[in-house]
Amino acid sequence: MLVQGIKSRPVYTGLAIDLQARRHLFALEGEGIEALLDQVKAVGAQFLETSDILCVGKLPDVKAEYMWSAPTIPVLLNRLNVNLINAKMGTRLYLSGTEGFIGQAMKIALDQNIDFNSIRTEHRGSTARRVQCVHCKGITDDVKTSPFTCAHCGLNLLVRDHYSRRLAAFQGVCIDAEQPGTAPAPVVMFP
Repeated sequence: MLVQGIKSRPVYTGLAIDLQARRHLFALEGEGIEALLDQVKAVGAQFLETSDILCVGKLPDVKAEYMWSAPTIPVLLNRLNVNLINAKMGTRLYLSGTEGFIGQAMKIALDQNIDFNSIRTEHRGSTARRVQCVHCKGITDDVKTSPFTCAHCGLNLLVRDHYSRRLAAFQGVCIDAEQPGTAPAPVVMFP
């Protein structure tokens, strides 16, 4: 059972295009591409003339100033970092995809001193979590159950609703520390 009202839990407000921005930088993963297409339908395609679109997956069927498809998320994140290093004042950042992807891309933006409140985000796709084991510090992607077995140290971890922006991960805590082997059966909580 998750604790409701945890203040660190990410909130995704949607991509809502900032028509006053001088440039638009999109980092999209999987179903996150649909969020961009929804915005094109909502406000028209004019903003694409000043847009850079980086994505993992098939490029969207639009015409933007610059479009690039990465083979993997880590490759896209490297390119995003370079784009942010070279970004000029007035560039708006948009992130859409799974929670794990958004968190990792957000971390890169925060490392470039972009205020997290100014980044437009929209969750699309799986709700599987990226979880850090608080015991061994290992990070496991695509966690769908709680508890789950840490891929790094083998402990049975309860997935908490506490999110670390610094780590771009939720926290996992040993559920049977006092009586090893008594962890309840895993339940799919993040399909």
